[in-house]
Amino acid sequence: MLKRISVIGLGKLGASMAAAFASRGFDVVGVDVSEESVRLVNEGKAPVQETDLDKFISENRERIRATLSHQDAILNSDISFVIVPTPSDERGSFSLQYVAWAFKEIGRAIAKKNSYHNVVLTSTVLPGSMRYALLPVLERESGKRAGVDFGLCYSPEFIALGSIIRDFLNPDFTLVGELDVNCGKQVEEIYAQTMLNNPQCKRMSLENAELTKISVNTFVTTKITFANMLLDLCERIPGGDVDIVTDALGTDSRIGKKYLTGALGYGGPCFPRDNVALGYIARKLGSRAELAETTDSFNRSMADRIAAGLRSQISAGITVAILGLAYKPMSHVVEESQGLRLAESLSKAGARVVAYDPLARESANAETKGKLLVLESAKQCIEQADIVIITTPDPEFRLLKYADFTAQVEKKTVIDFWRILKNELSNKPNIKYVGIGNSQNDEENGRRLETLWSKEV
Repeated sequence: MLKRISVIGLGKLGASMAAAFASRGFDVVGVDVSEESVRLVNEGKAPVQETDLDKFISENRERIRATLSHQDAILNSDISFVIVPTPSDERGSFSLQYVAWAFKEIGRAIAKKNSYHNVVLTSTVLPGSMRYALLPVLERESGKRAGVDFGLCYSPEFIALGSIIRDFLNPDFTLVGELDVNCGKQVEEIYAQTMLNNPQCKRMSLENAELTKISVNTFVTTKITFANMLLDLCERIPGGDVDIVTDALGTDSRIGKKYLTGALGYGGPCFPRDNVALGYIARKLGSRAELAETTDSFNRSMADRIAAGLRSQISAGITVAILGLAYKPMSHVVEESQGLRLAESLSKAGARVVAYDPLARESANAETKGKLLVLESAKQCIEQADIVIITTPDPEFRLLKYADFTAQVEKKTVIDFWRILKNELSNKPNIKYVGIGNSQNDEENGRRLETLWSKEV
C-alpha cells in the first residue's frame, strides 16, 4: 500500500491536494519553484489563500514538507501528482510549457531511481497532450519506458476555488485516464483511501479522460447560459419569473437544479477558457463545437449588453455602485469577473462607478490598476450611489436591509441579478427594485404578446 506522495506545484490546487492527502495519513512532499511557498509550507503555513488550507497544513505538519528539488521529491515518493499552470494561449488551446518543464525535471529524477514511479497529471489539457506531447518528454529525460519503468496517468479534479479541499475529499466521481491498467489501478487505490464519500472511479484511456474533463466544464457552462437565456425571456412576458421557471425545470431528473439559476454570466479561471479550448480542438480535428462557441459568445457579451441597457439612465453626475467584484461569492479571484467587466463598461459609458467586494478589494485594485474606486463597505457604496447593482449573491449582501438603502432621501434604483433582496426591497418607498429575470412591466409585456398572437386564430 503506497503511503508516499509528491505534489508538483503548490498553488491553490496543489497545496490543497497536498494538505488533503496528508490529512488522510499519507506522507507528502510538495515541490514548487517559489522559495517563499516552500518556506511557508515547511513552517506549517498555507502558501496561498484558500478555505481551511492553513488549518489542514498546520494540523498535519508532521506529514507535509516542501522542497525546491524535483529529485528530492521523486526519490522520496512513489507517485507524483503534477498540478502546474496550463494557461490559455493565443489559439485558445492550453499551453504545455509549464507541464513540459515539470515533466523534464521529473524524468531526470526518475532516471536516478531504481524503483517504479507513477506520474499523474492533474492540470487541464486537451486530448492527445499526454500521449503525444508529454509522455515522450518523460521517456527522453529518464531514458526509461512508460508502462514498464514508470506509469503515466491523467487525473484532473473537479473542484471550485474557495472549497477546494472539501470538493477534493468529496467528489461526485474520480476520473483516471491510464496508460495501462497497473498505473490506473494504483491511482484508484489511493483515491479509495483518500476520498471521504466513496465515489465511483471512472477509468479510461488518456484521450477519453482528457475529453471528459473539458466536457464537464463546457456542459455546466451551457446549463448556466441556458438559464441566463430564460432570464432574459422571463423579463419579456407578463408575470415572468425566472426562479419559478428554473425551479420547475430543475425538478425534472434529466435536468437537475444545479447551475440553473439565471443571473449574470459565469467567470473565473476555468469556465470561460474551457469552451474556447473545446472549440479549438474540435476545429483542429475536423469537427465542430458550435454549442461551446455560442455559449462562450453569449456569456462574454452579457456585461456589455447590460451596460448598453443602462445607458439611458446614465448622465453626468450619476454614481453606480457595483456590489460584487469577484467572479463568485466568498472569493478574492476577479479573473473573468462579470461584475468587474460591468463596472468597466459603465465607467466607459460615463458613469462614476464605486464598488465593493468582501474579499476581492485588493485583487480588483490590482486588476484595474487603481482605476476603479473600490470602497471599504457595501454601505459606503450604497450611500454614494444613484444606482446599485448586485452582481454576486454574497452572504454579506443577503443581509442588507431596506434601511441601508434609505439613509438618504433620494430615490435609488437597485438592480439585483440574483434576486436576493426581492422580499426586502420590492414595492418599498424611494426604491425602484429591479429583480433581473422578473417582468418589470406586465402591461407592456402583455401588449407585446397580444400583438403577436391575437391574429393567429
